[in-house]
Amino acid sequence: MSKDRLEAFSDGVIAILITIMVLELRAPEEAAWSALLPLLPVFLSYVLSFMYLAIYWNNHHHLLQAIEHVDGRVLWANMHLLFWLSLVPFVTAWMGENLFESGPIALYGVVLLFSAIAYYLLVRALLALHGQDSVLATAIGRDFKGRISPVIYLVAVLLSFVAPWLAGALYVVVAIMWLVPDRRIEKTLTT
Repeated sequence: MSKDRLEAFSDGVIAILITIMVLELRAPEEAAWSALLPLLPVFLSYVLSFMYLAIYWNNHHHLLQAIEHVDGRVLWANMHLLFWLSLVPFVTAWMGENLFESGPIALYGVVLLFSAIAYYLLVRALLALHGQDSVLATAIGRDFKGRISPVIYLVAVLLSFVAPWLAGALYVVVAIMWLVPDRRIEKTLTT
């Protein structure tokens, strides 16, 4: 089965999610600069979520460049990932509109955690299809970032009930960790 439809569909879903998030940004009724200040939490949550969706889009693209084909298992693993990513606009809005309070920031972390798990399962499905000697397996290697991210999300979710801002800081740390696309795949494909 060709990977092209999977990639095109995933690209479209992620583009729609970003569009939904930006439509949640409401312009203030006043023209004064000070009217923007109350919107800062909403804007910050949008920036963080935009970064996360961009990271998933980028790494998903690189992942699919390292494979030759997909099967039904991969299609379902990809849909599982897209399900969790589709919740990002909701938790983004809830977190931003409620000034990063414990409940919303915890749920945001839960969505990030399950998105990371779903991405990990997608990688495992692709590895099972292409084998341990494949370009993808060589490129992925030990996948430290892929293994440590869910641990950090889990810690952040637990911390969110005690120190929500610290939990938010951990979400930012993971995003920064992933901002650069996975160069292992690029290096493996060009050699």
